[in-house]
Amino acid sequence: MDNDVAARRSARGWSQAELAKALGVSRQTVISIERGRFDPSLPLAFRLAGVFGCRIEDLFRPDQE
Repeated sequence: MDNDVAARRSARGWSQAELAKALGVSRQTVISIERGRFDPSLPLAFRLAGVFGCRIEDLFRPDQE
């Protein structure tokens, strides 16, 4: 799954640690999501969308195959 998490985080000037704290997850989880190695659970996806003030669909897209 492709995502815009890293770009949105950087645009706000947040570190991965700051985003992780806001979400209640580890920095490693944020890194894995940003790199596309981990698809978040639905509750975590909703928290991400809430933090960035957008819809889940604005953050995540299916891989282009």
